[in-house]
Amino acid sequence: MPTREDALRLLEEWVESPALRNHMKAVEAAVRTYAPRFGSDPDRWALAGLLHDLDWEKYPNEHPLRAVEELRRRGYPEHVLHAILAHRGGFTGVAPESQLDRTLLACDELTGLVTATALVRPTGIDDLTAKSVKKKMKDPTFAKGVDREDVRRGPELLGVELDDHIETVIAAMRGIARELGLTGEQVRGGAA
Repeated sequence: MPTREDALRLLEEWVESPALRNHMKAVEAAVRTYAPRFGSDPDRWALAGLLHDLDWEKYPNEHPLRAVEELRRRGYPEHVLHAILAHRGGFTGVAPESQLDRTLLACDELTGLVTATALVRPTGIDDLTAKSVKKKMKDPTFAKGVDREDVRRGPELLGVELDDHIETVIAAMRGIARELGLTGEQVRGGAA
């Protein structure tokens, strides 16, 4: 099975945008955090989070089909490929069936909302709470690209409360906040 290092090299080859790379790493962290909760291997699940938007820049009209084709060629496990296809089920026709499928779908849009919220706070993600994220979620002009319906549906897919889901994702992202540029110091313009 390919390793995280293999996946990171592939990400560097295919994805130029630092913001998209950070999004993919944020989703990886969130999915990795959920894996033990559902009795699964964090390293295996994390690959789906890290690579779910691999072809978004190069092939937006074929996303995620081109990525899955490349990942299959490179020997990535079918459960990872299925989760990546299911996160764009409206386009691919693949419904979320497994717990990994549902977790990837539940974490994808929420990480974008958490990132956007952290970036407008002087303390970044350092003391971010579910309450602050939910307040921003109500503003339709804030982070317009985030699908609010997917954010609302996420906890239902996972069988958790919205606040718990948001706090879980925040905690996961907080663990790699410096790498994502989301610490208070970075957001205020300090060390990058």
